[in-house]
Amino acid sequence: MNLTASERPRKSTLHTLRGHGGLVALIILLLFNAAFTPNFLQLQTLFVNISQVATIAIVAMGMTLVIATGGIDLSVGAIMALAGALAPLIFLSEFGLENPALGVALAIALPLLVALVCGLFNGLLVAKLDVQPIIATLILFISGRGIAQVMTNGNLQTFSNPQFSYLGTGKILGLPFQGWLTVAIAIVLYVVVSRTTFGRYILAIGGNERAARLSGGPVARVKVGVYVICGGLAGIAGLIVVAINSASDAARNGSLMELDAIAAAVVGGALLQGGRAPIFGAILGAVIIQLVKYTLLANGVQDEVALIAKAGIILVAVYVQQARKE
Repeated sequence: MNLTASERPRKSTLHTLRGHGGLVALIILLLFNAAFTPNFLQLQTLFVNISQVATIAIVAMGMTLVIATGGIDLSVGAIMALAGALAPLIFLSEFGLENPALGVALAIALPLLVALVCGLFNGLLVAKLDVQPIIATLILFISGRGIAQVMTNGNLQTFSNPQFSYLGTGKILGLPFQGWLTVAIAIVLYVVVSRTTFGRYILAIGGNERAARLSGGPVARVKVGVYVICGGLAGIAGLIVVAINSASDAARNGSLMELDAIAAAVVGGALLQGGRAPIFGAILGAVIIQLVKYTLLANGVQDEVALIAKAGIILVAVYVQQARKE
């Protein structure tokens, strides 16, 4: 269909907005906060937002890989709670107190190993038993947090351990450690997706799983791999949350992280039907999700409204995806 001269600029503008909607939304949020939110331009505000967005971004990157294969992972919040509950139990144990350095090392390594095993469990259900991803990951979504609460007897675990707390409160060149960790993870995953055979299979499976299988691709192994990665990243995020708070609350750690991670991945450009894995887009999406939440809370809007806003963001992102397809 031929467009008139007046319609061409309008169509071009709409195409640009759809292609760079995340950046446009980020700019609008930054300008609004700079103008109306008290103390937004202070360094302390920047550090708070980096601390909060890092965990969302880390989990969102893992979720992006899962979504790229056409799957979903509802268990990330429960895995965060499980890893976060296990860490203090280790370095506060008699062995951990007698061997502080080894106790902290094990308090990081063992929870991450458990998180990887949780991801392996999800991946095997999806890839080997052909269980629908939403059902397979619902098992740990329900049971994982319960296991964490049983481990801690439902109690809040508080502690003072500077070595472990560095994960959440440490700084490198004046910026929070978890911010640098997020960037490092993003670079590694970007290289994996764009430069390795494993990454190409991730996109191929999401684009057309049957074709990938017929071409001899290791579909099952790749699917298991992305769930393992997602579980491991959720474990890292759980440890960071506990380190920030110097406390582990199994009932709250990672609560509703599934919503944040899926929203960040979709806003960042991941297609729900699979086939795309924009790693840095997931970080952009996480920044937008965090800024929306911060903007509402800093301007006196109730936390419940932030949940509605996040749901609205997902709705808009899905609409933009459909508009691109059309």
